[in-house]
Amino acid sequence: MVDVSKWPLFSLLSTEELATVRQACVFGTSANEVIYITHGNEVFGFGLNSSSCLGTGDSLSTIVPKKLDFLRGKKVVSLSYGSGPHVLLATDDGQLFAWGHNGYSQMGNGTTNQGMSPVLVTANLQNKKVREVACGSHHSMALTHDGEVFAWGYNNCGQIGSGSTANQPYPRKVTGCLQGKSAVAITCGQTSSMAVIDNGEVYGWGYNGNGQLGIGNNGNQLTPCRLTALQGLCIQQIVSGYGHCLALTDEGLLYAWGANTYGQLGTGNKSNHLSPVQIMADKERIVEVAACHSTHTSAAKTQSGQVYMWGQCRGQSIVMPHLTHFINTDDVFACFATPSVMWRLMSMEHDDFLTVAEALRKEFDSPETADLKFSVEGKCIHVHKAVLKIRCEHFRSMFRSQWTEDQQDVIEIGQFSYPVYRSFLQFLYTDTVDLPPEDAIGLLDLATSYCENRLKRLCQQIIKRGITVENAFTLLSAAIRYDAETIERFPLRVDLKFLLLITE
Repeated sequence: MVDVSKWPLFSLLSTEELATVRQACVFGTSANEVIYITHGNEVFGFGLNSSSCLGTGDSLSTIVPKKLDFLRGKKVVSLSYGSGPHVLLATDDGQLFAWGHNGYSQMGNGTTNQGMSPVLVTANLQNKKVREVACGSHHSMALTHDGEVFAWGYNNCGQIGSGSTANQPYPRKVTGCLQGKSAVAITCGQTSSMAVIDNGEVYGWGYNGNGQLGIGNNGNQLTPCRLTALQGLCIQQIVSGYGHCLALTDEGLLYAWGANTYGQLGTGNKSNHLSPVQIMADKERIVEVAACHSTHTSAAKTQSGQVYMWGQCRGQSIVMPHLTHFINTDDVFACFATPSVMWRLMSMEHDDFLTVAEALRKEFDSPETADLKFSVEGKCIHVHKAVLKIRCEHFRSMFRSQWTEDQQDVIEIGQFSYPVYRSFLQFLYTDTVDLPPEDAIGLLDLATSYCENRLKRLCQQIIKRGITVENAFTLLSAAIRYDAETIERFPLRVDLKFLLLITE
């Protein structure tokens, strides 16, 4: 399930409904529309339904999720929304669907009639498979599996890249400087368009009044133009805000350009930049950047999982990246963006990057990567020598040449039970303990033997919290036996003795 708890609209769903959510998107001028996809690939919409953007077949608002039957069984790989709003959706078999506001033919079906239900967009896309979609305010883009970029809809500033400012009613292949090149990513500002090609070069076209194309001037471009200021850099990710852009290199460097009225470039001031400027150079490697065309908010995540935000944040202008307590960039937009939309389709599969802590947690007891096994009560626990040596003095001593265990692939453990020893090893990977008080007694014994003081304190806390009439005598014995000083500082012994007196 996707954690959507920070978006108030999802409080309308029951716990059971929330558990079915695999992907979700909150959008709209007031962040009052929701589309979500379940694990069973059913698509639902609820909310205000401006311009029939929910695709439910009518223009009625609803607080009860309605199913989009036309999309039943379709696995969604990309979704984007405009300001009307209109919605684009791509499926894993390369199909493209559109609905919602269509005053500028941004649905790509050749009309300007509002789309109340999803329609399959096929014009000029025969034998093409769409892998990614992007929406500006009232224009649309699609990226195919073979690296071609198509654009259509509103074109007052050249954002379609056709060489003119005439609106485009059907998908049109973007050529010019992109001819013969293979694109790997696309993004849209309000009235601008950007593409990254497979060698890491960036091209932009459309409105450029604030320098959001990053080409060194503020003149609109009717066809794609390369960002020469990024020469020699390989861009891996690019995102567009209302009038600014952020680009991330393969080395984790972050560049920003365009509008800066709210400090959304993160440069420490509010001056626009017509060319890319590096930001957060004093921070650790950046692994993700976030922005969307309906906000002036920016966010970034570092390799250790730190999340920064800047720009327009709940009405304030934050001109320098500010370290938050969030664990992902999505939460920045839920709590501080105006409107509090999602900057992307949130998905369980979306974030394949893991922090060091997350990676360690994931690899505990993993036979695929482990180089050592502990055998306890006939059961194996798979671990990594390097991790144990880094985390525990006992193992640092054990894995020296003079210890026989250093030469063994499987180490037998007879002193402790399987739940206790597994919990100990898991603690070395996660810094957490999840045991009932009765088992925590054995773990406390182990922690004492191995001189693991932090683990001792955690066990003492578990024992203290777990006092009941039934286990009082056992826990009191443990407190006395293991000399649990932290427990003694709390009135645990008094509580236990009192419980024992009651039972007598």
